[in-house]
Amino acid sequence: MIDTHSHINFEDYKLNFEEFLSEIKHNEVEKVIIPGVEPSSFNEIISLCNKYEMIYGAIGVHPSEFQTYNQKVEAIIYRLIENSKIVAIGEIGLDYHYGNDSKEEQKNILRKQLKIAEETKLPVVIHDRESHEDVFEILQEYKLSNVIFHCFSGNSEFAKRCIDKGYYIGLGGVVTFKNAKDLKESTKIIPIDRILLETDAPYLAPVPFRGKTNSPAYLKYIAQEIANIKEINIEEVKKQTTINAKRIFNF
Repeated sequence: MIDTHSHINFEDYKLNFEEFLSEIKHNEVEKVIIPGVEPSSFNEIISLCNKYEMIYGAIGVHPSEFQTYNQKVEAIIYRLIENSKIVAIGEIGLDYHYGNDSKEEQKNILRKQLKIAEETKLPVVIHDRESHEDVFEILQEYKLSNVIFHCFSGNSEFAKRCIDKGYYIGLGGVVTFKNAKDLKESTKIIPIDRILLETDAPYLAPVPFRGKTNSPAYLKYIAQEIANIKEINIEEVKKQTTINAKRIFNF
């Protein structure tokens, strides 16, 4: 399996990192992609990618960090994505959870980074929190190679619109939550060849670890829930989502 979105560079994992990666491998995870959040984390992502064969990265500025984006940062992004282990632009997008004061600034930074993705033909990892319509509308302005809706939170109707555009859907621990009825309904109608596995670790640990620090080692619980929802074998989920990730990120 491939964990396509995991913040294992965060402080939660600083101790016994080698042992941590060994545990991940033991739990059938062959690759982990670390997404960018803010410029101060970029060099660490590059360092981990260069040091460990199983780790890959994405570079981008998260919408909550829009104030850190400037021309200097943009130049750094262009330089860092020349590294062959940087496989996407992300995570980028819009986040309206804490209000509407920064909507226009977030949109501006999203457009700047989508332009980079369009120019470089790299996949885009989208963070979309309570901003479905605006994100979807802005995406239509660009010719993008692949779009991944990380930690998908839309209903089945929005899922259909994304699928019709050829986008991919990242499913994580939330799909295992009993109260995630909309997401479970969406999962039913998303074709298996459009699904990517992710943990978003250290956040959103799946049942039975809900409320604890998440880990790529728990990816199999997400795969099992998807298999249950779609009434297919877990091995099919593991195999096809791995094929999907390898195709999108050009492993």
